Amino acid sequence: MLFFGVAGVFLLLFLVSFLYDRRLVRNGVYLFLALVFLAGGLLLELSAVSRQAAAVVLLGVLLLLPLITLVLAGFLIVNGVTMMRREGKRPANLLSLAAGLGIIGIVAVKALANITRWLPLQVAVEAVSDVLAYVSLLFVCFLLYSFVYGRIRHRRDVDFIVVLGSGLIGSRVPPLLAGRLDRARAAFEAEEAKGRRPVLVTSGGQGPGEDLPEARAMADYLIAQGVPEDRILVEDQSRSTEENLRFSKAIMRERRPDYRCLVVTNSFHVMRAARIARGEKVNAQVIGSRTARYFLPSATIREFVAVFLAHRVVNIGVCLFLVSTSVVSAF
Repeated sequence: MLFFGVAGVFLLLFLVSFLYDRRLVRNGVYLFLALVFLAGGLLLELSAVSRQAAAVVLLGVLLLLPLITLVLAGFLIVNGVTMMRREGKRPANLLSLAAGLGIIGIVAVKALANITRWLPLQVAVEAVSDVLAYVSLLFVCFLLYSFVYGRIRHRRDVDFIVVLGSGLIGSRVPPLLAGRLDRARAAFEAEEAKGRRPVLVTSGGQGPGEDLPEARAMADYLIAQGVPEDRILVEDQSRSTEENLRFSKAIMRERRPDYRCLVVTNSFHVMRAARIARGEKVNAQVIGSRTARYFLPSATIREFVAVFLAHRVVNIGVCLFLVSTSVVSAF
């Protein structure tokens, strides 16, 4: 019953935090811990009925973990090669490859430490393993809540639909950005079907290699798809997600101080965009468009790193504590 009680506490924390603001990243931590303790409680209940069955389940989980780790490493390496071939060798495109090679490297170094029994190497491996365990826990929580948040239907009527820019190729809207615009147009039409008259806000300035501001090209794309020009506002000064939301908020507040809006981005970017929207005090929820599957691993890792560093004081502090604990316990 203890496990179920702890699971209930974390579930209550999740529900309270979710109702307070569903954009909070920590909601994923509460939900994950609730599920972990629930699974532990169910395993104990199973052991009360059949210890053999519980032992088989537990052994299966323990055997699956290293197998999943190796399969994940292989998948990330293959995905990284695909990203290089299709998207180029920019650092952001190498994240899945680096993660896969990193997993293989850690496994190899850990095996070497166990064979050589060299204390400095063992201490270093233990410290790195503890840090990776913490980061992996946060990553799983991030993935879990990104999945949950991205599938929540936002039922409130909205006054504006903000589309975040993601870069042009010259003056052409690439597939990644076209997906956002198509998702925004679908949301626009859904609001109109309910009798509302929402306004679309295209947001994005002009970057290197772009022939015109992103927002202008985005507006032209929507107009070509049948959206009336007088139902589109253009925010063409922003150079980051923070500025996208900050400058769009100013436009919306000028026209309707008590506005409510939806923000549209790609699925992998939803959780970070929601966190930024909360930080910029934008009265918005975020929805995502579909993304090519091969693009998701590197993009998701990039988004997680950005969220991790946004809470750098706590996260780096915990990592330093884990490293120091490993060193002290060894000596």
